[in-house]
Amino acid sequence: QVQLVESGGGLVQAGGSLRLSCAASGRTFSRYAMGWFRQAPGKEREFVASISWSVRSTYYADSVKGRFTISRDNAKNTVYLQMNSLKPEDTAVYYCAADGVPYRSNSGSLREYEYWGQGTQVTVSS
Repeated sequence: QVQLVESGGGLVQAGGSLRLSCAASGRTFSRYAMGWFRQAPGKEREFVASISWSVRSTYYADSVKGRFTISRDNAKNTVYLQMNSLKPEDTAVYYCAADGVPYRSNSGSLREYEYWGQGTQVTVSS
């Protein structure tokens, strides 16, 4: 059974930084694309960033491009989201997600991600 456990969320002032981590277990991590999504109160879950199984490809939502960086360490079965220059509108629950199909290109489509973590709260104060 695949398990994803996020950590690293918290309260930060606007302009600050946080790094989220997501530890995966239950299958061969390195074969699957990984993504980060977020959901603010009263809003739908939205794509933030994704990274290919090979680490060679990354993809970002326009709203975070240039501020957030996704990375992964296949030896540690962990994916990261470095968030810099945080804004109040980045406040949300952040979810780690794993693709359900091995060796597929990373995407921003929520439907392609079969496994989800429990989420970690990120709050950015103004």
